[in-house]
Amino acid sequence: MPKSITEFEHTYYYKTDLVKICKSLSLPASGTKAELNSYITAYLNGTPATQIKPKRKQKSRRSLTYQEINLDTKLVGSGFSFNNEARRWFADYFGVKNFSFKKKMAIIKRKAEAENDTKITIRDLIYRIEHWNQEEIGVVPEEQTYQWNNFVHDFFEDPATEKYQNRLKIAAVLWKLVRESSNNKIYSHGLLRQYEKEIRSYKK
Repeated sequence: MPKSITEFEHTYYYKTDLVKICKSLSLPASGTKAELNSYITAYLNGTPATQIKPKRKQKSRRSLTYQEINLDTKLVGSGFSFNNEARRWFADYFGVKNFSFKKKMAIIKRKAEAENDTKITIRDLIYRIEHWNQEEIGVVPEEQTYQWNNFVHDFFEDPATEKYQNRLKIAAVLWKLVRESSNNKIYSHGLLRQYEKEIRSYKK
């Protein structure tokens, strides 16, 4: 259990860990990893648990069937979800044998849910995917979580990082420096040299 916001922000948690923390603090315990992070962060910053509400409404209990899905289906509030029924529908729409949901689709849908946009449809979803505009979508919290996860993974894959103590702490230090810079938000071996002064004290 994190005792402070600083400790929480400098520790890597799996989603299952975040769910347990949320439940123990009587916070909303469902949603994306980024959403769970936001609930805990708000609590540690002093917001009472009773004032922290889920960012998205609970999904409809019944998901739409293949026959019920069409271009005018609403992404929010209709019961539409990215399941096997939707996968079949998109496969037929695009004329492919197998269809895989893209990360962009999840970003658009989650943004619509967070903003309770009940007007956006599958037609809009397809249009936005085909005319992707990252600036319009913005860097959503979930995307930042993906970037951090990938950064940590690549950091631990680099054998050169084994010479440091508390490697997760080093990853967090480097991630903060990279996140606040104009560089790509990815790990590269060159960061160890670029920020040698900042992490020198952690060498074994």
